[in-house]
Amino acid sequence: MNPSPRQTEPKRRGRRAGGEDTKAALLAAAREVFVERGYEGATVRSIAGRAGVDAAMVNHWFGGKEGLFAEAVLQVPVDINALVERLLDGPDEGIGERIVRNFLAVWDPIDGGPFAAMVRSVTSHDQVAEVLRGFFVQTLLKRLTTHLGVADGELRATLLASQIFGMGMVRYVVRFEPLASADVDTVVKAIAPNLQRYLTGDLG
Repeated sequence: MNPSPRQTEPKRRGRRAGGEDTKAALLAAAREVFVERGYEGATVRSIAGRAGVDAAMVNHWFGGKEGLFAEAVLQVPVDINALVERLLDGPDEGIGERIVRNFLAVWDPIDGGPFAAMVRSVTSHDQVAEVLRGFFVQTLLKRLTTHLGVADGELRATLLASQIFGMGMVRYVVRFEPLASADVDTVVKAIAPNLQRYLTGDLG
């Protein structure tokens, strides 16, 4: 007899010692499921099933799939939904600047943190790269272009990604000077106009 859909996810047995144990189990399961199924294919139910916990724990600990992905795979020290709200909080013509300022506000205090590790993981593992594309382009950047109601939303989202990741690479990974140590305002003035054009300008 074939197993029912509810029986396809392996369960870990035994009672969990506490909340932190549940959180750790979800993080470990999420890393596996996201790589196996991609961002879109991984569901909260499948991750919770792999971890052997109730699906409600994903919302409890991470606020949803986006937050779980950010912490488990990207190790981004920020609430993704809150970040999108901050980016959209203000005039549309200022989103480019807000993107740069928020990016630097997240990574500068920890000197790039796991950004370098994330880039190395992407360049050496095709599965991780695919998951990352699904998350950043389809889930994060596309939310900005959808809000703006602009044409060529997917192209604009990928152009944004090229600039954002390029900035992170130069500032935190290869550390090319003077951009690597430039102050925030200098970086904003140089890069924000490009992002704004990608978002709302004429792409030619």
